Amino acid sequence: MLYAKVVLALPVAGPFDYLVPEEEEKNDTPGMRAWVNLRGKKEIGYIVETASQSEIPRIKPIIKLVDPVPVLDQQMLKLTRMLADYYCCSWGEAISASLPDPIRKGKPLPGLAELKPGFGTQFSGLVLLDLNPKFRWEVYCREIKETLDSGRSVIVLVADKDLVLKARQEIVEKTGLASETSFRQQPNEIEEWLKVKNGQVKVVVGTRSSVFAPMAGLGLVIVDEEMDPAYKQDQVPHYHGRQVALMRAELENARIILGGTALSLEAINSARTKKFEFRLLPRQEAYPEIRIVDMKNLPFLNKKKNIILSRLLQDSLAEVLAAKGKALLFLNRKGFATAAVCSTCGKTLKCPRCNTNLVYFFDRNILSCNYCSYKIAPPKICPSCNSGYIKFSGAGTEKVESELARIFPQARIKRIESDQIPKKEEADIFISTQGIIRHVDFTFELTAVLGIDNSLNHVDFRASEKAFAVLLGLLAITGKQMFVQTSLSSHFCFQAIARKDANIFYDEELKSRRQVKFPPCRSFCQLRIRGKTEAKVEAACGKLFQKLSSAGVPKGVEMISVNPGQPAKLRGNYYWVILIAAANVAHLNKFLKINLKDFRQSGIIVAVDVDPV
Repeated sequence: MLYAKVVLALPVAGPFDYLVPEEEEKNDTPGMRAWVNLRGKKEIGYIVETASQSEIPRIKPIIKLVDPVPVLDQQMLKLTRMLADYYCCSWGEAISASLPDPIRKGKPLPGLAELKPGFGTQFSGLVLLDLNPKFRWEVYCREIKETLDSGRSVIVLVADKDLVLKARQEIVEKTGLASETSFRQQPNEIEEWLKVKNGQVKVVVGTRSSVFAPMAGLGLVIVDEEMDPAYKQDQVPHYHGRQVALMRAELENARIILGGTALSLEAINSARTKKFEFRLLPRQEAYPEIRIVDMKNLPFLNKKKNIILSRLLQDSLAEVLAAKGKALLFLNRKGFATAAVCSTCGKTLKCPRCNTNLVYFFDRNILSCNYCSYKIAPPKICPSCNSGYIKFSGAGTEKVESELARIFPQARIKRIESDQIPKKEEADIFISTQGIIRHVDFTFELTAVLGIDNSLNHVDFRASEKAFAVLLGLLAITGKQMFVQTSLSSHFCFQAIARKDANIFYDEELKSRRQVKFPPCRSFCQLRIRGKTEAKVEAACGKLFQKLSSAGVPKGVEMISVNPGQPAKLRGNYYWVILIAAANVAHLNKFLKINLKDFRQSGIIVAVDVDPV
């Protein structure tokens, strides 16, 4: 008899033992999908191993094998096992995350071939800081051509689905070789997946899930704009595309390139510790004039008015308009006003589902929540004290547009919504949030950064890193002048930009992280506890913290804090967070899996997020 060890896409450890049908015993079943019976319900499972005996009495037989050959090769089984161990999820959940949705649901795959893995090289890495918008693609394409010439395959990850076609065009133009785009989230995704699996495609370009492309003989993985938060999966397992790419490259002895106009502290640290090679692609054109405008030193009357555009910026905008140039004003907040407050009682109107400030949108005349779909018309009177005047405060992109229209009535002004791709001829002054950094293909004579202090003041240890990435991204698309309006002009983030030296920021930020032992010096893990009742969530969080603290915390693991989530309420659920630090993630996750297994609270859900962003 032959027994299969099967894992399922459920938050249960497994694997479970099932009897392999006698007629299938001769087949190489590890990596195959199988229909199995679990607690009276038919489920799709993944065979990860076989054995000639089992300690479990009265074993159920496999209902049916789905595939004639394995869907997952040994390398992918090892990778998903590593992912499960690192991100504290079940092996079945990790495997499920690596496959397209139809395959997860058990759809048969006609024409599936079994390929032998190719020969790898030696694991190596390159950290590439590109101070130009496009020059790193020259490096990428040279490396792709060399890898393909050696008979190996390539995965290229980009941060946004709208960038997939753009990246593919770059590769085809610079290498002269045909390339396939991502095989995920397409009407024909199964056909594309089969092409890759059967060795018909040598280059895959896609978003974070493409890191699992079933390629044999992988020789190169490129992660473009590697610090972009879009690489972080917001569902279980909460994996980061960059980290999985590193795992896969090391597992398959491939080369990895981490590139971008800004880099994460993790990538910089890998270069500083000589783990990876570091290469800087300096700016080819002359740097723009960079002006750090200290908003604390404005005249008293201007401070009282809470002006949006300093006089210095207004004068420079007028000069650019007179010269028929283009300007970009950046503010990472949508809407007209960020808060609606009663002038009498001081009540701030909040979303009842998320308990966050409602944002006022002037063009639609609505108050809207940034986190959920909740919308209301602005009330005529205060719902708390019945006063007749609601004041709107805080500036968003709509308010900037209104202010620009007042000061420059002759200018054509366009607000870029979401990930729209702007065209140079559409306007004289563009206003946008962060999405424009990914999608603009031309430079602006003048760029102005507004409200950047709000990003720096977030309760987030990565706040400076994220703000600096925005500044570098904007600098890359600025031609002649860059203005940064701030009340924190002495911050090293702005000093690095003013002196045009990214190392000033990275040196200071790494020094600060080392002093307090923050990532990348060690890893963070968040346990997010959620539920419908605030008191129950807080009590469950305290109980779990106490349980973990008294359970023999492994060496190198530190229970740091218990705090309300940010935000504390989201889409009708209340959140509390336990923050844990660990020198070794494997030790931490082994500890968590043991102690979370029997933690049960009615109406309470616990999620584990390793390396939160």
